[in-house]
Amino acid sequence: MVFDCFGDRKKVVISMAHIGALPGSPLYNADGGVQKLIDDVVADVEKLQDGGVDAIMFGNENDRPYVFKGSPESIAAMTAVVQAIKPAIKVPFGVNYLWDPSASVAIGAVTGASFVREIFTGLFASDMGLWQPDCASASRLRTALRRDDMKLLFNINAEFAYSLDQRPIALRAKSAVFSSLADAILVSGPITGQPAEASDLRSVCEAVTEVPVFANTGVNLDNVRDVLSIAQGVVIGTHFKIDGNTWNAVDGSRVKRFMDLVETLR
Repeated sequence: MVFDCFGDRKKVVISMAHIGALPGSPLYNADGGVQKLIDDVVADVEKLQDGGVDAIMFGNENDRPYVFKGSPESIAAMTAVVQAIKPAIKVPFGVNYLWDPSASVAIGAVTGASFVREIFTGLFASDMGLWQPDCASASRLRTALRRDDMKLLFNINAEFAYSLDQRPIALRAKSAVFSSLADAILVSGPITGQPAEASDLRSVCEAVTEVPVFANTGVNLDNVRDVLSIAQGVVIGTHFKIDGNTWNAVDGSRVKRFMDLVETLR
């Protein structure tokens, strides 16, 4: 069992539902507005659920270039999109507002999410500048909103960034559980769609036994067998898209093939 919301299911697959660019970001489609955001992502959600995924996580990957603090209009829009789609969701869901832990917690709390993913700890040199996440504020916000049941998934090595903390990744992961109360640890590759180093994933899984460890990027049909022999679950976005392109719509046939294989590995 990974989390209560998954029952007794093991080796969990969390799929990404990428929301289009939100209001205020350069790629926002003002003509289509929020309704287009809803229509596009609900179509992806339907394909993901038909393919048999265990959970869905809503993310604003299209809000490039990324920010460390969400704007009022984008946070409101993402909340509206998730809330509008909730009646169609049949599996546990989570949210991730890049790269703002408190915004992620706020959206997750008010929409009824089961989990939230974000960079909560560490210090990074990144494409967006010096990255100093505020775990304490996000965690305290979860408590203030009375959503201690909502799990916080700590992405321990940020994409698009280089850790300025030179401790081994396994030690950083173990420290995040001890000092910052991580509910799960996620291990990423250097950029969206690229896999984590197998040695990093293995060392974190060996060091962290109190909470689940997930592979967070680059999992696909070719490597999932090896990944799930080590980790308790995976987060998948790019591999489920048409032609394996992060910015395309979900390809239902790719989802089905992947989940059929996963069922043989549980």
